[in-house]
Order: sequence, then structure tokens, then C-alpha cells
Amino acid sequence: MTIDGKYAVPTVAIHTDIFERVVRSVARVNGMPRTRAVFVPQPVMGKSAMELRAYVDGNDPVTGRPVMQEVIEGLTRPFDAKDLEKVVFERTTPRLVGSGSEAELQRVFMDNNWTDKLPIVLPTEERVAEMLAHTSHKPDEIVGHMRPTQFREYWEYTVEKVAVNAVMAGARPEYFPVILAIAAGGVSGRGSTTSSAAGMVVVNGPVRRELNMNWGIGALGPYNEANATIGRAFALLSQNLQGGSEPGLTYMGSQGNNYGYNCITFAENEERSPWQPFHVQHGFGANDSTVSIFGGCRHTAFTLGLREAHWQDHVGNMLRGMDPREHPLFVLDPITARLFIDRGGFDTKEKLIDWIYNNACMPAGEYWDYQLIQNYIYPRATYGEEPYASMLKAEPDELIHMFKQDEIEVVVVGGETNGYWRIFGANYATTVSLDKWR
Repeated sequence: MTIDGKYAVPTVAIHTDIFERVVRSVARVNGMPRTRAVFVPQPVMGKSAMELRAYVDGNDPVTGRPVMQEVIEGLTRPFDAKDLEKVVFERTTPRLVGSGSEAELQRVFMDNNWTDKLPIVLPTEERVAEMLAHTSHKPDEIVGHMRPTQFREYWEYTVEKVAVNAVMAGARPEYFPVILAIAAGGVSGRGSTTSSAAGMVVVNGPVRRELNMNWGIGALGPYNEANATIGRAFALLSQNLQGGSEPGLTYMGSQGNNYGYNCITFAENEERSPWQPFHVQHGFGANDSTVSIFGGCRHTAFTLGLREAHWQDHVGNMLRGMDPREHPLFVLDPITARLFIDRGGFDTKEKLIDWIYNNACMPAGEYWDYQLIQNYIYPRATYGEEPYASMLKAEPDELIHMFKQDEIEVVVVGGETNGYWRIFGANYATTVSLDKWR
């Protein structure tokens, strides 16, 4: 679309047929519904050169016409009047729905894909007003903008729209400033990547105690009202305020992701952590209340403790189990955090991050053979972007870093029932003050 629309160079995009609906939808919302597109069968991964050639020599599975004939026509046939018609479409949802019984209204929300397919608290005007009473900001004030992918348009949303989703999630009104701060981050908890990513939120500061959030036993599980409903509100507002999250149309996660139900929302265990809280690392004061938002959450590796003899090998094996396109987030029980100090002398998070960076290495040939590295990092390397350009020059057996240093993060949470800990693949996006949303 960019080549065609911005540079006026005739272009035909070739996609696999499973993406037909989303291709048409993305083209339409970008104002180019007649963008030339040709389709071949899915999948292409793992197919031989002969099989792929057969796709090109064969017929488009959507139209039934020869693929190459459509490519030639797309490059040579001029647009007609229908192609150039102005596109008009609605970028919002209705403020009110019709009246009905509890069951009927639950079905309306379900059928319109406004829910996570679980029952919701119906957002009556009275309930929304109660939510709005817990912020000083006006209902029509713009909170932020969100979209499921970089190829779709941003949707704009107000305080009231966030309040509606907070009610639906079952959140208490006193949780609303936290939910507003998450919404202000503009990070989707329902991103439309085929890799089935979800979101994550870490809460820091005095608000943890104010709302009785959980940072101890079961903090990442379904055992705390604030953790659960704030996270569900993040998921629902992501779905509804970014323009939808419908499989095959605005959500393309091949397997889906159960983390998406409440976006792994919890508070950091600042009291038992031997290090600075996460938000202090990122420039906030210890008495500030914040939310830190992560995207791309899909991978998890875990183990118990740090053994005296081979702990470095064990951690290295966990890191090698990650796709190097991911960003490692160490989520440590306080027991394990102290073990990292005892075993490695990492009396600050920064020292632990330095060690992780220097020990998360693999042969260059292996690194560049990862599919996601080929898709996203290799082109940047060929354009000369560092450090990737230098990494591309390495010999195949030369060890190179799997991650950039600023991609590695550490959070402490857990109730010290045992020293279990995890590495999530989760991309840190931003930390937002929630005090400004009170």
C-alpha cells in the first residue's frame, strides 16, 4: 500500500489465502479498498521450491483465476471509477444499546464481539457514572489511541469509554485510575500478531496497598479481585477501543493465548525485593504510583532456585530456549532474587541485567537462521542498523548476543513459598503515572 499509495508505483501484494479477510479489511481502513492483491495457498512454511513454484503456476484459491495472470493485470490494468470511490466507514461504537432483559443484553454484547465470551457486568449509566466519579477527568476527555497492528488505523477513546469497559470487567470504581493509566499507555493487550501475543501489567507504588492488590502468594493467578478485574479491563478495553479483536479479521493469532483473558496483571513485591522497584528503575519516585505495560507476552520458561555448581548453565539453557526475537523479562520470587545476590553478587538489578546480556549468546549462524530474526532483524541489519549490521558480519560459529541490553527486565513478585521463578518473553513498552488519573 505504501509503494502504491505514496510513491504511485503499481504494486501487487501476494498473500496466502488464510489472510484474505484481514487483507481486504486493512486495505479498506487505510482508504485503499481496491489495492491489488493476489492469493496463494497456505502454508508456505516448510514447502519445497517445487511446491512453491506450483502455487505460483497454479490458480488463486480465492478467485480461481491463474495467479500470474492476476499479477500481470494488477500491474497493468488502470483503476476504474469504482476503484476510486471514496471510502466511508464508522470508527466508533454506539453509546447506548436498546433495552432488554439481563439475558438479552448479555447476548447483544456477546454477538457484537464486545466481550471475551464470558459474562460481563452490564455497563448501565448508573454503574458507569459511579466509575467516573473516581477520577477528576471529564467523561469526554481523550485518554489515548490504540490499534491492533501497525497496519491499522488508530482509534481514539474517551474516559467514559474506558469506564464502560472497566464496569464490564467487574472492576470496583476505586480501581478506575489504574485502568485509565493503562489505557493512556496506548499498548494493546490484544495485539493481532500471528504469534498469539498477550499483554502484561506490573503495578508499583502506594496504590498497591490502597487497592489491596496481590504481590505475594498467587499474585499471577486468579486469587485477587483487583489484579483480576484490572487485568480483564485492560483486555476488554484493548478489544473494544482499538476497533475490535475478531479472529480472522482483526485478530490473527494462530493458536491464541490464554494470557489474553486478564493480561497477567499483578503488583511488584517491593517490600521483599532486595533491589529498587521496577518504576524507580524507569525514572519514577518510590512514592509514585505507576503501571508498567508489556506487550508480546507469549513465552514462559521456569525453574526452581539456583544450584551452587551449575546455576549459570541452567540460566543459560533457559535463555537459549527463547526465540531471540523475544525480550526476556525475569519474574523472580524474592527467594530467587536473594539467591542471585548470594550466587552471583548481583546486589542491583543492573548488575544482573549486565550478566544476562553477556551470557545470553549463540553462534551467529544459528541466530540468523531463526525465522523471526530473518523476518524482522535481518532487513534492519542490511540497512546498516547497529548492532545488527556488525552482528551480520560475524562468522557462523562466532558467539553473538541474543538480546540488546535494554531489552532485558527484572521484576520481583511472589509469596516465598518456594524459589520458583520464570522468564517471560515480554516486550517492555512504557511506564505511566496513575496519580495523574485520579
